[in-house]
Amino acid sequence: MPSRLSNKPRRPTSDTAHGARLSKASRHPSVERLESVLSSRSQTEHLGHVIGSSLTGGEVLALTGALGAGKTALVRGIAAGLDLPPESVSSPTFVLAHEYEGRVPLVHIDLYRLHTAAEAESIGLDDYLAGSAVVAIEWADRFPGWLPADRLEVQLTHRSPATRNALVLAQGPRSSALLTRIIRAWQAVRRAPIAREPARPDRRKASAR
Repeated sequence: MPSRLSNKPRRPTSDTAHGARLSKASRHPSVERLESVLSSRSQTEHLGHVIGSSLTGGEVLALTGALGAGKTALVRGIAAGLDLPPESVSSPTFVLAHEYEGRVPLVHIDLYRLHTAAEAESIGLDDYLAGSAVVAIEWADRFPGWLPADRLEVQLTHRSPATRNALVLAQGPRSSALLTRIIRAWQAVRRAPIAREPARPDRRKASAR
């Protein structure tokens, strides 16, 4: 069983454009982070799409956040980034795990209803983590001792009824390289000009004189 890891929040030391921040803690150089404010569900899915597009297979994504924070919406975006229809993704709260075949396989796991390590073992969590599929785990903080040392952590927290704070942390060299790709893609998305609808012709008739 992997050893339990302690992850304490670290204050970022440098800023990049458009609210996304990347930092390296001097005492823990392998830990990087991306922070961003997501103003809608579609932005949460968009971040997921950027993450999914950056995946190559075998990565573990540890997703945390309160009920309604957007974890499943994020996974829908990840699925889209893996060339899967996002509407095919649903919360695996009752069946515990869903498997999807995209550009690389995706396993979507929900640990919310599990209470013991034996229950986590019963769904084959070890087998999933040892495979070549991308494994996205909702409520990953319920069993941190089962998580591999190299993983990407995505923490979603409520900022307001409509907005969320997203914090993405890389633990380990492979996830650090993954996060670097995600940050570059996310910053490019945020810098892109907003598409505006073409002006509609004025259909009002001139008043009779």
